[in-house]
Formats: sequence, structure tokens, C-alpha cells
Amino acid sequence: MSDFRADGRAAVDWVADYLERVRDLPVLARVEPGDIRSRLPAAPPGEPEPFAAVLRDLDEVLLPGITHWNHPRFFAYFAISGSEPGILAELLIAALNVNAMLWRTSPAATELEELVLDWVRQLIGLPGRFHGHIEDTASTSTFAALAAARERRPGGAVLCSEHAHSSVDKAARMLGMELRKIPADAKFRLRPEVLEREIDDATAVVATVGSTSTTSVDPVPAIAEACELAGAWLHVDAAYAGSAMVCDELRWAFEGVDRADSVVVNPHKWLFTPMDCSLLYTRRPEDLRAAFSLVPAYLRSDEAATNLMDYGPALGRRFRSLKLWAVLRCYGAEGLRALIREHVRLAQLFASWVEAEPGWEVVAPVPFSVVCFRRDGSDDENRVLLEQVNATGGAFLSPTELDGRLVLRLAVGNLRTTEADVTRAWELLREAARAPAP
Repeated sequence: MSDFRADGRAAVDWVADYLERVRDLPVLARVEPGDIRSRLPAAPPGEPEPFAAVLRDLDEVLLPGITHWNHPRFFAYFAISGSEPGILAELLIAALNVNAMLWRTSPAATELEELVLDWVRQLIGLPGRFHGHIEDTASTSTFAALAAARERRPGGAVLCSEHAHSSVDKAARMLGMELRKIPADAKFRLRPEVLEREIDDATAVVATVGSTSTTSVDPVPAIAEACELAGAWLHVDAAYAGSAMVCDELRWAFEGVDRADSVVVNPHKWLFTPMDCSLLYTRRPEDLRAAFSLVPAYLRSDEAATNLMDYGPALGRRFRSLKLWAVLRCYGAEGLRALIREHVRLAQLFASWVEAEPGWEVVAPVPFSVVCFRRDGSDDENRVLLEQVNATGGAFLSPTELDGRLVLRLAVGNLRTTEADVTRAWELLREAARAPAP
């Protein structure tokens, strides 16, 4: 039999060693499809194996196939990082192994979730009337919000910017709702004057604070005004930038969000909480209950308390609030603000290098920690440049498309990212640009 204490010490040592050495590993996995599976047995083991064998195969077989999201030079998509307090809290969550579907099935998990959601609400400046609960990802949070909107006003369309996240498309498809995209302005923000012409038959409008491609901020006050006049539900996707609202100087981006019917913020994106942890706030919790509450006999309870299963699609609910609670306590508001401010500074610094370099351009505003840029030349040339940088293993960036052109994105968000890491990414880009075409 395994020795739990010894194996536990070995696992924690492995994690500590990994976090110390991850900077030296190639960011992007260097394997081909099927490589990892080909190195693993095709059938399950017949006899017990020691946990040490799991750690051995993690190192020798799986690690080469890991793209290291916890790497300080992971600049693709929205960089995420699991902090040490959050990682340790995940162990505690697994050990307790509760299902917080009803208050009675885990009173502490339910009440801590309510408390922690209120802490974050205060930190990001939402009014006290907002009720919050945790879903797994923003895709689920957006689905839940639009389901509540449909419950409140069935039969209408969902409107959003052409730069809204694909989760809006997916939620509308699953809910059987028409989706219409509103064009954006030169700064990639939804155009409210066009929205006003389209909104009469809308069930819901999704505004974005920190869009995926450019981190643009839709004009929420004007959108909220239009929604109120038309009776449409306003959902704000702040999955990425919502965490930045802990900094007072960035609160301009939340102007008008207090008028939204629902708001999503993902601490696993930029609040240093391990995947997955998505916060859904609403000032209309009764509409979420109407959309999702279903109580068969085996789930009935008499307590006058919140049953979190009533507010979203999932019945099984992990104790996710424990890891967010640990992060908030171990960093404190000032620690979180310092990290986010540093990431914004690093993005601005990188953008200044691009702007100063002949033959390069920044192609979108940089309000937070993402820089959209490209080198003079064709889309194919920029795509090859990106592939060359990613193939070095020294950094990982991702592309997007703006105004019909391929654009490169550098997203700062890892708590271990330093100026030296951003400098290295710029060096790799410049080296790839100077290299002869393959």
C-alpha cells in the first residue's frame, strides 16, 4: 500500500521543484499528435503500482506533452497562473471532496462561497445588491445568464459586438436563441448607435469589458441605457478585465456595469487562482432560480438557506471558493493590486518597444495587459514569424484577426513574469524577423 504522508511530501516537493524550474522548460509542448499516448500502456494495470511510479511517468512521459500555462513566458490567449496558496487549497478541496449542491450537503462550502463572492464584489466595486455564485468557466456563466434572460423575456435575440467571445455564440446556439453581431468602431468597441436600431426585439445584450482579441471596452453606459429602454437583459463579460478592477485607476472600465443584470469575472484568468473558477454576479437572482431550480424529492430540504444548485446548470458543485479564499487571504488586496499594476506596466513597456521599432506597429489600444501588434508584411510572413518564435520554446504567443489582418498578441498575466521575460519575448521576435525566410 502507498504511504500517504510520504507520497504527499513527494508530490508537494515535485510541485515546488516544478514551479522553480518551469522557467527553464520550453513553454509550448514539442510533441506530435499521438506521441504521449503511444508511450503509455494500452490497458489499465492489473496490479497496484506505487505513487512514485506516477510521479516518474509524469516527469518522463507526460511533461514533454505539457504546454506550460504556469510559465512566466506564456503570453498566449489570456495568460493564467495558479499561485501557491491556490495550489495548496486545491489539495484541501480534493481531501474534503464535498458537493455543495445544497446548503445541508456542505454548509461551510455554501456560506464561504457567499462570503468570498461578496469580498470580490467589494474589491471590484460592484454594488451590494449583486448576488454571486461560482461556475466553472465564463462559458457556463454566460450560458446561465442568457438562460435567465430568456426566462425573463423569451423569444428575442441575443445581441453582442462582432468582437464578443465565442462563448456567446455557443450559449445562444445551446439555448436556441438568434444571435446578431453589432459592428465595432475603430477601437474595437460595440457601436451603440447601431445597437439602438437593432435592440427592439432583443432578449439580451452582451457587452464586453476586456474583449478577447484586443481587451477593448464596450461603452457600457450607453448600452445599459438602450437595454433599460428596450427591456433587454444586459450581461457584461468581464471574464478577463474584471479582476483588474481591484485597482482604482482601472475602474473607468466598469463605468455603467452597476446597471447590468449580470456580470462574469474569472479569477482563474487574472486573480492567480487555479483553473477553474468563474464568478457570476446578478442583480436578478430570482430569474436564475426560475431558469434552473428543479427540486425532486431526493433533493428537498427544509432549511431557510441558499441552495447553490438553484442558480446554474450544474448539480455537482466543487468547493471552489476555498482556493479563491486562500488567494485573497495570502495576497491581500494590496498584493493583488501590485501584481496587476506590474502586468499593466510590462504591457505598456512592450508596446513602447514595438512602437519605437521601424517596421513594427501596435494595432490596438493597450488598456490592460495585452498588446496587439504586427510586423510590416503579409499575414503569411507574420504567421511564420509567430511560428518561429513559438518553436524556440522561449515564449508562446497567439494570433488573432483584426480588420481582416493577422495580428500577434502578447498577454501578460503570470504572477512570475518579470521585465526580463518580456524582454526575452521581444528579443525572440526581433531575431525571427531578421532571420532569412525559410
